[in-house]
Amino acid sequence: MTRALITGITGQDGAYLSRYLLGKGYDVVGLVRRNSTPNLDRLEQLGIVHDVKLVEGDLGDQLSIINAVNDAAPAEFYNLAAQSFVPESWKTPAQTGECTGLGVTRCLEAVKVVDPTIRFYQASSSEMYGKVAEVPQRETTPFYPRSPYGVAKVYGYWITVNYRESYGIYACNGILFNHESPLRGPEFLPRKVTSAVARIALGLQHELRLGNLEARRDWGFAGDYVEAMWLMLQQDKPDDYVVSTNETHTVGELVDIAFRRAGIGDWEKHVVIDPALYRPAEVDLLKGDATKARTNLGWRPRVAFEELISMMVDADLDRELRKLPASLTAIAAAA
Repeated sequence: MTRALITGITGQDGAYLSRYLLGKGYDVVGLVRRNSTPNLDRLEQLGIVHDVKLVEGDLGDQLSIINAVNDAAPAEFYNLAAQSFVPESWKTPAQTGECTGLGVTRCLEAVKVVDPTIRFYQASSSEMYGKVAEVPQRETTPFYPRSPYGVAKVYGYWITVNYRESYGIYACNGILFNHESPLRGPEFLPRKVTSAVARIALGLQHELRLGNLEARRDWGFAGDYVEAMWLMLQQDKPDDYVVSTNETHTVGELVDIAFRRAGIGDWEKHVVIDPALYRPAEVDLLKGDATKARTNLGWRPRVAFEELISMMVDADLDRELRKLPASLTAIAAAA
């Protein structure tokens, strides 16, 4: 039985990756922060909370990562942990750099010290491209990050390449473009939208406050993207790959699809543009070219954009209905 160690196992990607690996017969071990009570809600939603083993560790503590890797003895190590909410990175830039950047070094150093044959996956991000030099963005596109989060991810990317070239470690970067799901945290824009739309449709909320409706992103389904992570570690040689849908949509399009799914056509009266929600340095257009992943890995996305947003709205409507008393649930469902 192959064993995998996953940092960030309680997050969206960690949960989907755990389910995917368990389906392939893996023994899955997840790293959770010491002295904290982990939120296992996503693992519970996928019905796998009792199928994974949790070990304690801290990306800020080199020795604890070495001990965790030594105890888990994995064949594959997926580093998904990060301070990943971009707006938060302007508020906590040092903490973001410590976890999202230097944390990668500690993971790689643990692999080097414990067992250099462990195959390592680093969760890199399209936010590294920032002020894009070309459209679409591919593996050779220069990085120009526009947030502390993006800067930290660039460091994580290059230290992964450096350990691969310096020590011969099988280390890959997956440059994942925006990927969402019903498991996404409500602070992220697509879930913020679908959650608010569900509440507006049920009469529980009246407005949705947003920033730049013209920003364009390449959005895919997280459940599809974890397959690409696994495929990267199954190749003969390590390499870096863009993972994306190769298409782009505006925030406004996302909002329109979400409201229409909930049966609301005149969504403009519910949306308030709030200048405070604009980024200090905006990333206007991200669109990935996943040709290399399609050609070399045989990977391609399965869930289309409208299907993804509809899936998320349906899940949020279900969540809100389950919170309501039985009498109100019946009235809301009938409406």
